Amino acid sequence: MNIKGYYIELEKAVKIINKNDYKNIVLQVPEGLKYIFKDFVNFFEIKTKANIVISADPCFGACDIPSFFCENTDIDLIIQIGHLPIPEFSESSIPIVFLNAFSNADVSKVVEKALPSIKGKKIGILTTAQHVHKIDDIKNILVKNNFEPVICKGDKRIESPGQILGCNFSAATKIIDDVDMYLFIGSGTFHLLGLLLSTKKPVISCDPYTNEVKHKELEDFKDMILRQRYGAIARSKDAKVFGILVCSKSGQYRFNESDKIKKLINSKNKKSYIFIANFFSASFIESFRDIDCFVSLGCPRIAIDDYMQYKKPIITPIELEIALGIKKWDDYKFDEIIN
Repeated sequence: MNIKGYYIELEKAVKIINKNDYKNIVLQVPEGLKYIFKDFVNFFEIKTKANIVISADPCFGACDIPSFFCENTDIDLIIQIGHLPIPEFSESSIPIVFLNAFSNADVSKVVEKALPSIKGKKIGILTTAQHVHKIDDIKNILVKNNFEPVICKGDKRIESPGQILGCNFSAATKIIDDVDMYLFIGSGTFHLLGLLLSTKKPVISCDPYTNEVKHKELEDFKDMILRQRYGAIARSKDAKVFGILVCSKSGQYRFNESDKIKKLINSKNKKSYIFIANFFSASFIESFRDIDCFVSLGCPRIAIDDYMQYKKPIITPIELEIALGIKKWDDYKFDEIIN
């Protein structure tokens, strides 16, 4: 089904629902498509006899499956729109169907516009779930212009070759020694930031929605974020009481690391507490007044994207080690959730 500039294979879910006679369906819609949630619900109500329940919680990725749904026996199926599955994410007690939103945007124009900015011969091609079906088109443009495209499939959290997540850049780091620079096709800044910090190699950004090409200004953006992170680390050095944030979402669940973090903090004669929640907000952080600093084991975006929302510093595990003097600022790297 083509809808609002995307192709979404809704019929795939319809066949599964009707074949298994599922009755209660939870529908997860990403933030960018919530404004057309009625189109999805109407489609399923016409094509099936199922009761469609809309998840009102934020949905930012395939990792974003609330554990409540997976444990609730009243739910027969979860449908998540807009993302490719995380292959290793198979522990749910009820079935999950991921319906990616493949963008209809033409990537060729912006890639051709980027050609004069490309330096080197071997170019790593990276993109998000919305544009993975255009990888061959991008590859052909580069080959036609005498470049050598390099495409790699990431670790077990990655579904498609050339795909990166906001918390996983293994498709880029695996080929770091085989490329001169990277060509990223997508929108937004979070994937770009992780790519810049995890590879420390030149990146050209091609946004097929705005037809914008960015290169030199990306370094300025990276430097701005690094200054913010340095500030958060500096504010954390005098903290005496730490809160360790564990996210209960299955795709972000890193509870095993919480004990290691707690022992690390305690070894420096500081106190720490472990918190677990499905969603962290500014009000959640402010409600625990006795906590001086929080260490996030959930999505890296919690610490970085929402930096200005929090009055208390939220840092990542590597940033904690720098704050505690275990590692140096030169050891800084982007926090990833990898297999």
